[in-house]
Amino acid sequence: MLVHLRRSLVLAVICLVFFGFVYAFAGIGVSQLLFKHQADGSLTANGSTLIGQNWAATKCPGNPLGSCVFNGRPDDTGPYAANPKDNVSGGDNPLVANGVSGESGATNLGPRSKVLLADTKALVAYWHKLGVDPTPDLVTTSGSGIDPDISALDATVQIPMVSKATGISPARLRTLIRQQTHPAQWGFLGSSYIDVLQLNEGLAKLEK
Repeated sequence: MLVHLRRSLVLAVICLVFFGFVYAFAGIGVSQLLFKHQADGSLTANGSTLIGQNWAATKCPGNPLGSCVFNGRPDDTGPYAANPKDNVSGGDNPLVANGVSGESGATNLGPRSKVLLADTKALVAYWHKLGVDPTPDLVTTSGSGIDPDISALDATVQIPMVSKATGISPARLRTLIRQQTHPAQWGFLGSSYIDVLQLNEGLAKLEK
């Protein structure tokens, strides 16, 4: 019996060391060697390319908030914006728990939801005030609540707004959008997309 117990303990220790430490550190080493940017969170000087940000909060001197940058999906904009005064964390989940709305996750509101209809109308009005005829993506939230990407069309409809606020010609903005458009993964998975963070970083270079 003691022999079996000793063997079990030895095997448990070996598995703990190998799978708990060696395997984990080997994985970290390989990821740092081959995929360092992704392993570190896909970070740039302005944030992570994997997480959407509230670009509407960007200050635009002499212009409406958010007008001097390209905006992503309304996960933290308009009806879904964070409000520290009301202890609302923001994000696209309006469900309330302990008085604070959820930070990430789909709204789960059906097509006949009055709340969804009211929020969508509010977002359409928000964009019209900025001189933009919004696409469906720009008035509907994402499933994650932190979608970092938009389509080329989503960016294109914002050109008049951004051009007016920054003074950059529409032609240069269209070129920027083409440069920042990523093809579908492996050429056939999903569709082409633009990372809003990278797009706005390119926009900042044009403004210098």
